[in-house]
Order: sequence, then C-alpha cells, then structure tokens
Amino acid sequence: MSYTLGTFLTASIVISAAAFLFAAWLFRWVKAMPSNNARIAEVGALIRGGANTFLRKEYTALSRFAGGVALAILLFLPSPIWQGEAMDNVYMMVAYLAGTVFSAVAGVIGIRVATLANIKTAEAARKGIKPSFMAGFRGGAVMGMAVVGSALLGVTLLTLLTDDTSVLLGYSFGASSLALFAKAGGGIFTKTADISADLVGKVELGIPEDDPRNPAVIADNVGDNVGDVAGMGADLFDSNVASMAAALVLASVLDKSAGGAANSAMVFCYAAAGLLASIIGVAMARMGNHGPTRALNNSTYITTGIYGVLTALATLIFGFQWRIWGASAVGLLVGVIIGIASDYFTNDARSPVRNAAKASESGPAFTILSGVSYGFISALPSLIGIAVAALAAYKLCEPIGDGYAMFGIAMSAVGMLSIVGMIISNDAYGPIVDNARGLSEMGNLGEDVLEITDQLDSAGNTVKAITKGFAIAAAGLTVIALLGAFISEVNEAALAHGLAPITGFDMMNPTVFFGMLIGVAAPAVFSAMLILGVNRNAQRMVDEIHRQFREIAGLREGAPGAVPEYDRCIEIATNGALRELIPAGLLAILLTLAVGFIGGVEAVGGYLCGNIVTGILLALFMSNAGGLWDNAKKYIEAGAHGGKGSDAHKAAVVGDTVGDPFKDTAGPSINTQITVVSLISSLAATLFLTISLF
Repeated sequence: MSYTLGTFLTASIVISAAAFLFAAWLFRWVKAMPSNNARIAEVGALIRGGANTFLRKEYTALSRFAGGVALAILLFLPSPIWQGEAMDNVYMMVAYLAGTVFSAVAGVIGIRVATLANIKTAEAARKGIKPSFMAGFRGGAVMGMAVVGSALLGVTLLTLLTDDTSVLLGYSFGASSLALFAKAGGGIFTKTADISADLVGKVELGIPEDDPRNPAVIADNVGDNVGDVAGMGADLFDSNVASMAAALVLASVLDKSAGGAANSAMVFCYAAAGLLASIIGVAMARMGNHGPTRALNNSTYITTGIYGVLTALATLIFGFQWRIWGASAVGLLVGVIIGIASDYFTNDARSPVRNAAKASESGPAFTILSGVSYGFISALPSLIGIAVAALAAYKLCEPIGDGYAMFGIAMSAVGMLSIVGMIISNDAYGPIVDNARGLSEMGNLGEDVLEITDQLDSAGNTVKAITKGFAIAAAGLTVIALLGAFISEVNEAALAHGLAPITGFDMMNPTVFFGMLIGVAAPAVFSAMLILGVNRNAQRMVDEIHRQFREIAGLREGAPGAVPEYDRCIEIATNGALRELIPAGLLAILLTLAVGFIGGVEAVGGYLCGNIVTGILLALFMSNAGGLWDNAKKYIEAGAHGGKGSDAHKAAVVGDTVGDPFKDTAGPSINTQITVVSLISSLAATLFLTISLF
C-alpha cells in the first residue's frame, strides 16, 4: 500500500484529538456522579486548594527557570547564534518552551480531575466497590488520555512545522526539565507530609492514619496529588516524548541515506497505535468478581494485546520491516515482565513483603535490613529484562543495515511506552483512591465504606509498584536510544566541522573513563540531595505538629471546636519543597555541562554510560524497597504480627518512613534525571565538540 509521512502525521493528529474527546467524556462522567456529604466536600476543597496553591507557586518558580534556559538556548543552541542560522536557535527555543508548557498543562489537568475524582470515589463506595473502582479508574484515565494525547500531538505538530529532529530534542528537553523539577518538588512535598503525619500520628500518638486531629493530614492528601498525579504525569509525558524524539532522530538519518520516510512513518504509526490501544483498553475496563487488582492488571494485558494486533496489521498493510516490529514487541513484552517482577517484590501476598513484616517483630533495624536487601535483589530481574530487550532489539534489526541496530533499540523503547496511556491511568488511580480512603474516614462514612476504600487503596499500591517498574525500565531503554541519538548529533556536527566521526566510547580511553566515574556518582548525589530535602522539611513539619498539639486546647482529645491549622503544614511543605528542588535539578544540568566543556564529547559519552547504568540500578532499588516497606506496614495493619499498635507495626512504620522518599521522591526522579542529562548532551553536542578543555 502506498503512503506518505503526511498520512501518519494526519492519523496521529486525529487519534490525539480522539484521546482529548475521550478524556473530556470521562471527566464529565466522573463529575456527574453524585456527592452530597458536606464534610467530604469541605475536606475535598481544602485538598484542592492546597494542591492548586502548590502548583501555582511551583510553576511560578519554574517559569523563571525556564525563561533563563530559553534565553541560553536562543544564544547558544544548536550553535552560537552569531555563528549559525539564527532561526534554528529561535525554533529550538520555541520548541523548548512548548515542551515545558505541554508538560505543565498535563499536571494541571491531572490535579483538577484527581481532586474531583477522590470525592466521587469516596461517596461511590457507599453503593459498593464496583462504582467506587470505576470512579477512581476513570478519573485516572483522564490524566492518561490527556498526557499521551499531548505528547503525540506536540511531536507531530513540531515535525509538520519544522521537519527538524533536533528541534524535537529541544521539545523533549523542555518536557524533561520541567518534569525533573515537578517530580522532585512534588515528591519532596508529599513525603514531607506523609512522614510527618505517620511519625507523630501513628508512632507517637497511636491515632489512625487519616485522623482529622492530625494537622498534617490535609497536607498528606495534597501531597498525593502534587507528587503522584502532577509529578508522575510530567514524568511519563517526558519519557513518552523522549522515546519518540530519540527514535525520530535515528529514523531521519536512516531515511536520508535510504530515501523516503519509511522509518519516521513507522515511529508515528506505532505511537498512534499505542494511544488508540489505550483508548480502547480504558473504554473496555471493568471490575469483575476478582477484585480491583485483577481488574487493573487485566486492563494492561488487554491493551498490550490490542497494541500487538494493531501494529502487526499496520506492518503487514504498509510493508514495514517485521524485524522492527519484533523489536517493538520485545520492548512491550519485557515492560510487562518487569512490572510482574516488581509486583513479586512489593505485593503483600508474596514472600519478600511477608518476610520483611515478620522481621519487624525484632525491631526497625531488621525491617530496614530486609527492605534494603530485597530492594537490591529486585533490581536484578529488571536489569536483565532491560539488557535482554536492548540486546534482542539490536540483534533483530542489525541485519537490516547500518544504523538499524540502534534504531531497533529506540523502537523497543517506543514499544515499551506504547501503552503508557493505560499505565498512567492505572498509576493515577492510586493517589485518587488513597485520597478517597482519607475522605471516607474524615467524612465518617462508616466501617463498610472504609473497608471498600482500603481494598481499592491496597490495589493502587500494588499496581503502582508495577507501573513504577515499567516506567523505570522504559526510561532505561529510552536513554540507551538517546545515547544513540547523541552519537548521531555528534557525527552530524563532526561532518559539518570536518572532524572524524565517533562510533562508540572506549573505557580504556582516560577521557571516557573520567566522564564515566563522574556519571556513576551523579544519580547517587542527586538522590541524596532530594532525600536530605525531605528529611529537613519533615523535621520542620514535625515541630509544627508538636506545636499545634501543645498549644491548641483540646486538639489531642478531639474536643468540639478544636480545629488544626492545616494551612500551616501545607505552607511548610510547599515552601520547603520549592527551596529544596532547585539545587538538585541544577546539579544534574550543570554537572553535564561541566563534563562536556572539560572533556569534550568522549567524556560526555562516558558520563552518559555511567549515569544510565547507576541511575537505573538506584531507581529500581529505591522504588522496590520503598514499595516493599509500604506494603509490609499495610500487611501488619491488616492484622498480621500483632496488627496496629504492636511493636512490629511501629517498626514497619519506621521502615515505611525510610521508604517513602525512596519510592516517591528520589527513585522516580532519577528516571527524569538520566533523560535530562542525555538530552542536554545531544543538544549541546556541537558545543562540546568544538569547545572543550581536553
């Protein structure tokens, strides 16, 4: 069948529009659900107000940062404006700003629907678990459709307007730089509140998790939204855009040498098919008689199957390379397998969580040791999966011709992220039902409703661990593809300056090794800065909670008229998060530039290799260890090993306190950090090639 690239660009725009229309329908469906509990409406308004206040302050601070970066791009990228084509710099700056705006809008949409869906989910639980599940899932699906629709639409429009893949890297950098700060800032906020509420409420006072007497409880619920909704949406928006940008950079090189646009068309075809599969999967999702966890997992498997069929049909009809389809299928399959591996180490039905819970009977030290050990072990199957996906994709596509092996890895990443619309839907479901559980308790809806929301919350925690593993694996494959894009950008610049091209990075080269050692250390230092930020901020909030219990008469006893000053805790979390997120994000950016200007492109190549390998390891370790500690605590709270208030429970709460910044602040932020440094390296390739100390 004959086709042009324009055919697939048009199809991508149409499917993106369909995703937006479907998201609007889902939003109206959730909004139309009944809600008439005055107390829940009051608390919901506090959560919504706190989340919007944080986003407004965060985006105001980040807009100043983005303005400074945009000016630097205008002056220096892709080459100094006084040396090259000035319009290239203008296009790059506009693309960067577009990436930041699209990413920010995704977060705003997510917050708006999540702070509505949490109320609807809580009240729907009075009618049973199925309507409550649908409210939470469809609320999360609004975010999924909006994020992926925005990502595909943005890349498509930039391709139509500029036909320059380097500009796509600028767009991706805009998305990833905002995601870096959004995920880090939201993570610091949410874990500040969560840790403070748990330590004072559960450990010191022995009051329930969402007891309205606790001044940090509203800030904790706000944090679920700004960290796990807005931050997560920006993170996966960034990963989706980065995978497409890397694939298109490599595809354009292949298309130029072969003539035509078959490889670029394939990228858009598969990405559009993934969004269409997610739309169908979300529309078909229902909860049967096997519980919410099975429903969420089945929706992922159904979407995966639909995507496989759609891309196989497209490959057959349009005459694409079956080997590239195979690479894409391998990526998606490995993504699902990695999710299952993460589930094994974080599900309270499995032995690692139960062993950690049992170890808690001997005190918090044994809780920590168990979680750290299982966390490190859990990284192995996922790392093997990423390695197998990269190797299989490389070998599958290598016989096609020069350059196709690395393109195969890029398409494997596109395949792994193809169902990201469903992944985001499942992930955003988690914080929505978590909030619903808190609202049910604060609204005094009764034990039956609490039991339902606890079931939904438990499913959200289980599936969230799977989606985090999936996101980390996708980031791993994406940055390997971005490493190929970096080589491609360097060689294009080398050709323009009459220099020799590069084919790889030799570890025995001292310049490469210099960069590699710094790259290995960067994710660890970045993580430490974020965790220390949570630590400092949580200490400030704990002091504030103690002050309120000490000074507000009758608060501890729950006397009528004794109302906590919730706003003070929200303010501490907000201001502390904004204070702590900028240094860690700047470190990632400035360190990359320093290595490039000192050691040149070879040092940057080594830096990227070290950063990728260590970053993936630490992200997997922290995500899975944190999920294990969280579910060990919940397993004990369900009645095991003495239940709530026991010594094992107090030890498990300490473990969960350590795990909170692991799984929700540092771990997920590393995904974005390795993407950011990879994109900066590609964008500044010409500068590193021509201006370096060595």
